[in-house]
Amino acid sequence: MRANNVRRMWRSKKGVVNGWCSIPSSFAAEVMAHQGFDSVTVDLQHGIVHYDTAVPMLQAISTTKATPMARVPWLEEGIIMKMLDAGCYGIICPMINNKEDAERLVAACRYPPKGQRSFGPARASMYGGDDYAAKANATVLAIGMIETEDGLANLDDILSVKGLDAVYVGPSDLGLALGKIPKLDQTDPVVVKEIKRILRQAKKHGVNAGIHCASSEYAKKMLKTGFDLVTLSVDYRILGVAAAEMVKQTR
Repeated sequence: MRANNVRRMWRSKKGVVNGWCSIPSSFAAEVMAHQGFDSVTVDLQHGIVHYDTAVPMLQAISTTKATPMARVPWLEEGIIMKMLDAGCYGIICPMINNKEDAERLVAACRYPPKGQRSFGPARASMYGGDDYAAKANATVLAIGMIETEDGLANLDDILSVKGLDAVYVGPSDLGLALGKIPKLDQTDPVVVKEIKRILRQAKKHGVNAGIHCASSEYAKKMLKTGFDLVTLSVDYRILGVAAAEMVKQTR
């Protein structure tokens, strides 16, 4: 089976640099994937991407060495399994609030007897290889987002779930949950304290940790702090910032 580059990097204790696609375009995804990211995530939650658009985006990402992943809209087994069947090697699931949520996520990502994933890897077997069925459980990543008050309160229970490969900090929702400003690259002491606690507890449980960042400077800081994966902004923001800077320089 085709190796999961994210897993391989984590085993080597290397930090993963992840790209993020919210523009519903296979060409935009292809452009992002060719920029050297270790993995690229298609966002079906807050982006403007639906399943029919996500599949060609995954096909475009697959023209590169970047590991294809997706953030699903919600903890719903149907879309998790469909995205895995479409060839995703990692599922990022929002709003994991308790142990039961984490167990549902893991079960949806694993074939029996380790989980409840239904068999039908339509595109996944072409991308992964003929031995997909035998090796998928050890290859696909189940990643739960910690971003709510309940998620913080139940953090240790969530991290104790066997088969949960990583937790992913959503700084904006985390800020809201703590009564602060929703933004990336958090500097508010209250939010920063919780981000550090999530990382510390994840390491204690042997679970990888990722975080969404707005800037490369903050991302480098998070990698040095110990995060195993950092996401660099999102495609439409990168496009907007670059375009605005070119216009500014031309004016």
